[in-house]
Amino acid sequence: MKAVFDDRQLAHAPVRELHNGDWVAYAEVPGRAGDIAALLDCRPPGDHGLAPILAVHDAQYVSFLKCAFAEWHAAGRQGDAIGYTFPVVQRRDLALDRIDAQLGRYSYDAGTPIAQGTWQAAYWSAQTALSALHDMTDSGERTAFALCRPPGHHAGPDYMGGYCYLNNAAIAARQASALGLGPVAVLDVDYHHGNGTQDIFWQDDAIFFASIHADPRTDYPFYWGYADERGEGAGEGTTLNLPLPRGTGWGDYREALMRSSEAIANWGAKFLVLSFGADTYEGDPISGFSLSQNDFPRLGEAIGAMGLSTLVVMEGGYAVDDLGRNVTAFLDALPAQ
Repeated sequence: MKAVFDDRQLAHAPVRELHNGDWVAYAEVPGRAGDIAALLDCRPPGDHGLAPILAVHDAQYVSFLKCAFAEWHAAGRQGDAIGYTFPVVQRRDLALDRIDAQLGRYSYDAGTPIAQGTWQAAYWSAQTALSALHDMTDSGERTAFALCRPPGHHAGPDYMGGYCYLNNAAIAARQASALGLGPVAVLDVDYHHGNGTQDIFWQDDAIFFASIHADPRTDYPFYWGYADERGEGAGEGTTLNLPLPRGTGWGDYREALMRSSEAIANWGAKFLVLSFGADTYEGDPISGFSLSQNDFPRLGEAIGAMGLSTLVVMEGGYAVDDLGRNVTAFLDALPAQ
């Protein structure tokens, strides 16, 4: 299986985030990706430009990401750029000059700072997903792994959040559809609901989105990911949410996985983008499922049994000491060809 990663993805290194009323060390550290890359033979991505990114994300939002850190410091601020005012009602497309206002306009939490290297890392994370996709089309191989960092599934069309800035899985899925590989499905198996991916494809009948995640009544992102969310307009029925309670182990998780696999098959998908989070691990410090390291090969086997060409896009996973072994245990169980 080909794996893609770029050292420029390590440039994103915020110092802290606001969590539960206090400043804490930033959890999405560069070492997450570095430790995984050390266990794999990764090639660097090519540069597929901005066009595939702009096929998913609003152009003004992308311009904001490029310039936010410089504008923050030009305004006399120190450290990483973090918003503190968020327009939760009557959100309008206003011309906002102050960086403080822009940060609130284009984000929904205070746990996703913009640091000096954030745009560079996010850009190359998206290029990593695109390059892994093109490796599949060029080689004819059935699987590929995009070691994306920062992750992407919480980033919506014009907002960041949950450590995510550009939605790598959505960018790859839309590009796969444009290349004629569809019908395309996105299956999100991160512990947290992929609210950004859902939002991007909410009214899109070309992409099926399924997510197995922690019940949002108890876990981030709280406001999205409920079972009654099914899409809207042309996309009605193309969203499937399977929220699970804290403490879920392999038995119940496997049942949800079988439900999502059946729905994807019934929809007629030919190509799968897998938003893979290893934060379902029982030792993850910010999650609450009970999957063991021995369950990750089972997950890989179940994904492989779907019989679809599968692009694996890395999302979360914060038990850094065990992360590399958990990821490779999953990848090793996928079919190579």
